[in-house]
Amino acid sequence: MREIARWDPFREMAELSERLNRFFEERWMRPWSEEGVWSPLVDIEETKDAYILRAELPGMDKKDIKLSLTERTLSLSGERRWERKDESSTLHRSEIFCGKFQRTITFPTEIDPQKATATYEKGILTVELPKSERAKPREIEIEVK
Repeated sequence: MREIARWDPFREMAELSERLNRFFEERWMRPWSEEGVWSPLVDIEETKDAYILRAELPGMDKKDIKLSLTERTLSLSGERRWERKDESSTLHRSEIFCGKFQRTITFPTEIDPQKATATYEKGILTVELPKSERAKPREIEIEVK
C-alpha cells in the first residue's frame, strides 16, 4: 500500500545520498569516511514507536563521543585516541582505526529529539530515538451512512 505524503525533493536527495553511501560502504567495507579518518559501524532497528541505533565504538571514552539531533537526522562524531606505550618497539601491524570521525544518519520519518536517550556500555553506544507523534500511524473510524 502506498502512502500519500507531500513531496520533498530535499528529503529524496538525502535518502539517495544515504543509499549511495551505504552502497559504497558495503561494497568495499571501508571504515573510512570523507568526514573523518574512519567511520564507526552502526545497526539501526525500527520499532512501532522508535528507531534504535547501535554504534560500535570500542576503546572510546564517553566524553569523546558527541551526538547532535534534528527532527530527521542524527549526527555522531568524536575522536578515538591511541598512544603507543613504547616508541622504541616495532609496530608490525596496525589495523585499529583512530582519529576523528563523523557519521550522519537520515531517518525516513520524523523523530522527537527531546525524548531521545543514549547509553554507552562495553564499547557499544545505544541511542533510542522515539518517533514524532506526527510520524506514528493513526487509525480513523469510517462512518457508515
